[in-house]
Amino acid sequence: MGGRPRIEIRYCTQCRWLLRAAWLAQELLTTFENETGEVALVPGTGGIFEVRVDDELVWSRKDAGRFPEAAELKQLVRDRIAPGKPLGHSDRKPPEATSYQVAARLGVIGRDASGPRDKAAKAKKYVRRAVRAKPRP
Repeated sequence: MGGRPRIEIRYCTQCRWLLRAAWLAQELLTTFENETGEVALVPGTGGIFEVRVDDELVWSRKDAGRFPEAAELKQLVRDRIAPGKPLGHSDRKPPEATSYQVAARLGVIGRDASGPRDKAAKAKKYVRRAVRAKPRP
C-alpha cells in the first residue's frame, strides 16, 4: 500500500463495543491526523476487538485479555507509523499510586463512617506493613 497507513479497528457488534471503538478511533485520528490516511471501524462478531495498522495486528483483546488504554494504543500505533513523534503526556509513566489509593484498590479501607484522615492513616499502616513483609534480596 502506498501513501499513508490505514488503521482498522474491528469490534464486536453483539457485545456493543461500537462506542469504545469510536472513542479510540477519535483518539487515534486526533493524535495522528497528519500521519494516517484512514481510520476505519469494521463491525464483527464473536467478541472481537482488534486494532490493525496496514493489516498488521497491533492489539487483540483476545490475546491481551483486556482492552487497550488509549495511551498504550497510541504508543503502539506511533511505533509503527511515526516512530519519532512525541506523544506528550502519553509517553510519560503514570505517577506512583498513593498509599490510600493502593489500600482502596486492595479493599483494605472499608466503608465505615470514619473520615478521610482515619482512612488515610489506615492505608499508610497497611502499606508500611506490606513493605516490611516483603523479602529483601
